Amino acid sequence: MKVMKKYIIAMMAIILFGSCADQLEQFSFAAISPDAVDIRDVPAVRNGMYNSVQNDPTVRSFILFDMLGGTIQTNSGTSRDLINATLSPLNATVGASWNGYFSALYQVNNMLAVAERFPEAELASLSKGEAHYFRAYIYFCLATRWGDVPILRNNTMERVHRDPIADVWAFIEEELDASAALLGNASSYYYVSRDAAIALKARVMLSQGKMAQAASLAESLITGGAYRLDTFERIFRDASDTETIFAFANRTEESSINISDLFYTYGHPNRGQGAYKPTPETIALFADEDKRKAISLINIAGTECINKYPSGQTGRDPFIVSRIAEMYLISAEAQGRSLGVERLNELRRFRGLADIFPANDADYLTAILSERKRELLGENFMYHDLVRTERAKEELQLLDHQHVLPIPGRELQLNPNLVPNPGY
Repeated sequence: MKVMKKYIIAMMAIILFGSCADQLEQFSFAAISPDAVDIRDVPAVRNGMYNSVQNDPTVRSFILFDMLGGTIQTNSGTSRDLINATLSPLNATVGASWNGYFSALYQVNNMLAVAERFPEAELASLSKGEAHYFRAYIYFCLATRWGDVPILRNNTMERVHRDPIADVWAFIEEELDASAALLGNASSYYYVSRDAAIALKARVMLSQGKMAQAASLAESLITGGAYRLDTFERIFRDASDTETIFAFANRTEESSINISDLFYTYGHPNRGQGAYKPTPETIALFADEDKRKAISLINIAGTECINKYPSGQTGRDPFIVSRIAEMYLISAEAQGRSLGVERLNELRRFRGLADIFPANDADYLTAILSERKRELLGENFMYHDLVRTERAKEELQLLDHQHVLPIPGRELQLNPNLVPNPGY
């Protein structure tokens, strides 16, 4: 959604707080208590919540699973070098992501506290549903990165402990159910809808191995009639498309999320710093007949670059959180080889590829993961895909402790109750 500058200023006046490392102890000295917020301030708080969830985790959080998933590398090292450099308690991306998600959670919890004060107000009820979705989204990001994390239903100054991952997954499901109960259709896919909650819950169920529930949720969106597969040109070139379920608009000058600047080289007409490029193995995944190839990859003066985000240094591009093609892939994986292969082939045919019929379940999972790499390149999936399917050790040569990220060193210093992940 578009975040107007006047809303940002108003929001900051209400719930401003600084950016510092000890996010779990953060309390805003400049903030007005949610109890003091007037109903006229709800739009500002709501817009501030959207802005915070989008921007606070910082740009590399949106490609972190590509950085760790073997699909991209730096210009001066291999994908394995990038993985080793990133998986350190002192890594800036790891620290910024941790701080950013808890910073965003602070704003989401404030939104929920404000909405509770005005139960009869339509916008407050809508904002409450959106806040429950965002809390689930934040905790999905936290759980798939760090495993056990503190569950904060309210903002606190306490030195909190980490909660078991099973409790975190249960909390995420609870939040998505609460969101779906409050939300309906949205005015555009830049706002959270009930379908966005269903799509995220399908992903959450797949992540836990709850295959029947994952397939059922994904199929409800595939067969519901509101979405259908569309061309990459429409999805990733700022045209109205039929695939997107929810996306961050990411277009205002306040946004700091500029993924294309990290992927394009300076030789591109829109220019970029070219921090990351696809690995040779990633490039080889795309056959010439694959209709996704031209939008997924581009050669700039001899260097292959990821091409999904086209603005470079000239602007900002939306980031898609959920789209219907992912639901096809979830359904195909969750239903298994005998029932799911038709969903997989339906997607492949639409993208210009021939049907496949893997001979066994292991080959079928390999085919699913390869299709996810082609379909979802640059959209923040692969590391988690390989970890959840127990393929990360084999394909990425991960050590056992590298199946979760390290707790940032600064956080461990500030809060001794946050025990480190083993091995770091």
